[in-house]
Amino acid sequence: MEIKPIAGALGAEILGIDLTSRLDGATVAAIRQALLDHLVVFFRDQDLTPAMFRDVVGRFGTPVEYPFVRGLDGFPEIIQVLKREDERSNFGGIWHSDTSYLDEPPMGSVLLARELPPYGGDTLFANQYLAFEALSNGLRRTLETLHGVNTSAKADVTRTREDRVKDSGTAARDYAAEHPVVRTHPETGRRALYVNIAHTARFAGWTEEESAPLLQYLFAHQVKPEFTCRFRWAPNSIAFWDNRAAQHNPINDYHGFRRLMHRITLAGDKPR
Repeated sequence: MEIKPIAGALGAEILGIDLTSRLDGATVAAIRQALLDHLVVFFRDQDLTPAMFRDVVGRFGTPVEYPFVRGLDGFPEIIQVLKREDERSNFGGIWHSDTSYLDEPPMGSVLLARELPPYGGDTLFANQYLAFEALSNGLRRTLETLHGVNTSAKADVTRTREDRVKDSGTAARDYAAEHPVVRTHPETGRRALYVNIAHTARFAGWTEEESAPLLQYLFAHQVKPEFTCRFRWAPNSIAFWDNRAAQHNPINDYHGFRRLMHRITLAGDKPR
């Protein structure tokens, strides 16, 4: 197994692994450590059936159902992330940390490329350890006292998710949760900035108007180029990211083409 970083901030490709074969405990542990070290890890040429995909992801945590989209028949934990040829918006097409509006947001997410456009559709990732550590001591101390109010009803969430809800027939409801603006990672002990433009509406005890200037500063700061990496997809590529310390943003630059991914979300814990 070879671990090859793809950028200075985060991200590494893992080479020499065949996920269609049963992984032994030492290999699972090594991949898990690579995830903690690099926040997002990538695999190439992994031709997995839905059953194989669910089984291999299950070695790293507990797959859970996504609250807004019905899963595949027989595989409720696997959802389709689809943009059709006739659509202009893409699913989750904004910087975000997955479902931070839940009381216990996911530990991580795993995305498998099924159908890709001839160009475009890359995904960006951002290191939220670095984003926090780059702030001044004074601002870090202030942020450590704050909680963010995260909601699934925030206007910046893209409409494509709503379209998928209509297609799947799942019942929609709004979710909201308060989490520390500075989150301590439960495994590494490092502190990460934990707000995102898609879901964080305000600070607890503050109005949206009062919160907006500081939040807008943080939203711009936390995705500076020096905190990011970019992944170019190919069929059967996989990305596995740590949702507790990384954000991601799928780039919507392939209008007129179809892009289909399969995604599994892994259960997490309450941010502290």
